[in-house]
Amino acid sequence: MINEHIYPQDEKLVTALNALKGKVSHIFVTGAGGFLGEVICRFLCSAGIKVTGFARSDYPNLQKLGVTMIKGDIASKAQLLDAMKGCDLVFHVASKAGVWGSKSDYFNPNVEGVKNIIDACSQLNIQNLVYTSTPSVTFSGEDEAGIDESYPYAKKFLNYYGESKAIAEQLIIKANSEQLKTIAIRPHLIWGPNDPHLVPRVIERATAGRLKLVGKQDKLVDTVYVDNAAYAHILAAVNMLDDNKVCLGKAYFVSNDQPITMASMLNKILSCVSLPHVTKRVPSSVAYCVGTVLEKTYLLLGKKNEPIMTRFVARQLSTSHYFNINSIKNDLGYSPLISIDEGMLRLKKSLEKHS
Repeated sequence: MINEHIYPQDEKLVTALNALKGKVSHIFVTGAGGFLGEVICRFLCSAGIKVTGFARSDYPNLQKLGVTMIKGDIASKAQLLDAMKGCDLVFHVASKAGVWGSKSDYFNPNVEGVKNIIDACSQLNIQNLVYTSTPSVTFSGEDEAGIDESYPYAKKFLNYYGESKAIAEQLIIKANSEQLKTIAIRPHLIWGPNDPHLVPRVIERATAGRLKLVGKQDKLVDTVYVDNAAYAHILAAVNMLDDNKVCLGKAYFVSNDQPITMASMLNKILSCVSLPHVTKRVPSSVAYCVGTVLEKTYLLLGKKNEPIMTRFVARQLSTSHYFNINSIKNDLGYSPLISIDEGMLRLKKSLEKHS
């Protein structure tokens, strides 16, 4: 029985959650306090599924939902082994995101963390692992226009995030076996109410007059509303538990299936808070040069905070990023629950509520 008071539900989501509830007794979620992790936990709790969340901080809001929260570090196998006892499925959502930091900043949580999760599953005889990956594993700075999962991993990376996630995803895929079933989900540009990344950054820069479009030509990008990203993870778990061998040991792009120009996406966000639309532009070559100079300067000065522009961001904002998601539709039965326009209405209400 779905608890509507915890979270309003879509009929397809209710069906998936009820199917999941009938097949598992206890689910472990890393990164439970993060943007996507919290929504996954909320969905699971709404169906009355027992959830243990693992995060680096305390999250009383999740505890109120009924999540058993354990504070810890995914880079510590001992902490994971203790926390994961009794679980029969893992959503490994936690990772070090962002575009700036040292190699160890990213490789310790993202690569070593995945190794620890896989080892812990093996030692505890946990047979089901759904991993949150990223389309950044294929991005080398060029247009990605309608690519699918046959597109290769990038040969070069513009930051340690993409590189570390590519290595981690390959470890997840390689780990798939009779003893441990694995699936990787690649959500692109997750957004929605309570988004701590994209939405506040866009609003902050627009308010300060520092928001600009990069490049002369508007390129199409895919985004994914957070509920849709969480739904894709739920479907992965259901198919995994049904032993749908078609999807095991695979990675899947997931999006709203509504490619949109970056200008349109940014302006929809700005409209939610009645800010003027962004119209100013900077040439992509200039943005890339600025990013290069700032990166070298920050490294030279030992600055830890992220530069206002990096090579990766310059390329991200001036290239296409939209994906053919037929695989996740056909293999997992995915279709978006919430459209971009409906998501923007929900985002606007959330922003008004917290203003």
